Amino acid sequence: MLKFIAKRLANYVVMLYVAISFTYFLASAFMTPRSNYESRTPRPPQASIERTLDLANVNDHTPVLERYWTWLTNIVTKWDWGLSPTLESVNGALAPRILASVELVTLSTILSIVLGVALGIYTAQRQYKWQDRFFGTTATFFLVIPTAVFALLVVLLAIFVNDSSGMRIFYVTGLSSYKGDNIGLAFLDFLQHIVLPTVVLTIIGMVSYHLTQRTYLLDEMHADYVRTARAKGLTRKQAIRKHALRASLIPTAVNVAFSIASVFTGAVITESIFAINGLGKYFITAINNNDINASVAIAAFGGVCTLAGALLADIVSAWLDPRIKMS
Repeated sequence: MLKFIAKRLANYVVMLYVAISFTYFLASAFMTPRSNYESRTPRPPQASIERTLDLANVNDHTPVLERYWTWLTNIVTKWDWGLSPTLESVNGALAPRILASVELVTLSTILSIVLGVALGIYTAQRQYKWQDRFFGTTATFFLVIPTAVFALLVVLLAIFVNDSSGMRIFYVTGLSSYKGDNIGLAFLDFLQHIVLPTVVLTIIGMVSYHLTQRTYLLDEMHADYVRTARAKGLTRKQAIRKHALRASLIPTAVNVAFSIASVFTGAVITESIFAINGLGKYFITAINNNDINASVAIAAFGGVCTLAGALLADIVSAWLDPRIKMS
């Protein structure tokens, strides 16, 4: 097992380096930080523009290989991901936003996976019954409704509950507002803030896992090896639990693993509705501001998440399917 993980990690480090380097060259080719200053009115002096771009290491008059080497050296020797065109530290801007995204999506991701997979298993075993039709119709509704609309409906419902109760039960913006030192009150304040975005992200994510797990399990339930197991004397539930379920969880585990990065960087709408300065919102801002270093840093974080998920998927798949050899 350890040898397998070590070999995978070595491969992933090489892949990550190539992907991040390619992203840097791509961002350098298509983003123009110079335009941030040249489009201003009044326009700053040319010498000032050149000086700022040089300090941020994004001056397009400097050869891209020279800029790349400086950028790579700073990362390797100082773990410094550079400066934005406004000379703001990417490290300083990225760290709190990663923390905010982790706080925002961790619980909702766990809940959406557990509840979605469990519901998919439940409905697959009751195909065409009222339970399957009810949850299928509900899932289709949440799949069709835009995330922004659903989030706004949740916000309006929370405001109605607050007004009806005469007290603030839910907060609809941010992740915290308590400034004191009491740990209990700080945790309660965090729960009041995190409940609404967690509900939104959990339901949106759960719908996808529910429908895919139901499809995977139905395919396995009608496979030849399951019918063979039934013919050998296993009941339907035993055949599903011992054979079909394990096989159907393999593609689900892979889907979960490769969706980790999108979970962190794809919650832009939810972050905007609930005024949370997370990673997704920062990614959009970085692209709009021609922020090469920040965009590459976020892409690197997404790559790390994706490859960590891929490694986890390999391990889970081998555990679920004994035919997969960890060699």
